[in-house]
Amino acid sequence: MATIGTPGMWAAFFAIVLVMLAIDLFVVGGGKEHRVSLKEAATWSVVWVAVSLAFAGLLWWHLDGSLGREIANQKTLEYITGYLIEKSLAVDNVFVWLMLFSFFAIPAELQKRVLVLGVLGAIVLRTVMIFAGVWLIAQFHWLLYVFGGFLLITGIKMWWFADATPDLAKNPLVLWLRGHMKITDTLEGERFFVRRQEDGRWVRYATPLFLVLVLVEFSDVIFAVDSIPAIFAITTDPFIVLTSNIFAILGLRAMYFLLADMADRFSLLKYGLALVLVFIGAKMLLIDLYKIPVLFSLGVVAAIIGTSVVLSLARRSRELARASSEKHVS
Repeated sequence: MATIGTPGMWAAFFAIVLVMLAIDLFVVGGGKEHRVSLKEAATWSVVWVAVSLAFAGLLWWHLDGSLGREIANQKTLEYITGYLIEKSLAVDNVFVWLMLFSFFAIPAELQKRVLVLGVLGAIVLRTVMIFAGVWLIAQFHWLLYVFGGFLLITGIKMWWFADATPDLAKNPLVLWLRGHMKITDTLEGERFFVRRQEDGRWVRYATPLFLVLVLVEFSDVIFAVDSIPAIFAITTDPFIVLTSNIFAILGLRAMYFLLADMADRFSLLKYGLALVLVFIGAKMLLIDLYKIPVLFSLGVVAAIIGTSVVLSLARRSRELARASSEKHVS
């Protein structure tokens, strides 16, 4: 596996990740059952993005001195493009979390623990999947076409079903868990399991919070299958793929709490994400015919996401103005 990553670079990256994880776990949100405010979430979201961009600067500085300006520019651009793609696709994951917490009526102060474990699980899962994916592509180049076709189809499906709301009560995983585990009807604080006495013996019950945790982890598996192949269209260097991916998901908790009260303002964002997947899928399918420049890919992804956000806000503004006008008339 060809990579720019040296042992020192890997060590520095993992050291930064550990420090950031410690901050995310013990500083963001404070103590137990703490409700993260909008201001707090916005502040930490900016911090995570700033740290990710600072890493890009450090990467460029190190590569410029060790491998030359051309490689430094290319690899840093790949990192930033990969980061933007992963960060954008992570928004859809956040929307799923919002739906899960809403459906199971999980109060904001109890969501922190689930999200902590969700992010930790995502880091481990994606690390394994990335190294496995890079190795497979190195052995079987044709897999890029498989990934490209998969992303193309996924993007089309996302566009087609953008406004569809799944019925979680009939979700196969939920039905399977309820059929194979005893689950309480009510929450038990932050606990995932409780013991209750039945017929003179103690029986372990899972709580709805555990059910949500399983669904959060499962949702990340699904989204990882989409997002990881997407970055392979930009680069197959494991150092760039992993660093951009991990930095993108480290700030997911802060992003979640930031978007929790604003999800309805971005009604068209899913269509933008669908177009991103279609573009990336097409890029992978054309990889041996025409190699689309990384800078062009960065511009396309940024333009699609930016346009979908602007159109969403404009649509929301029109809806509010219309509602206000109708209320005024009545």
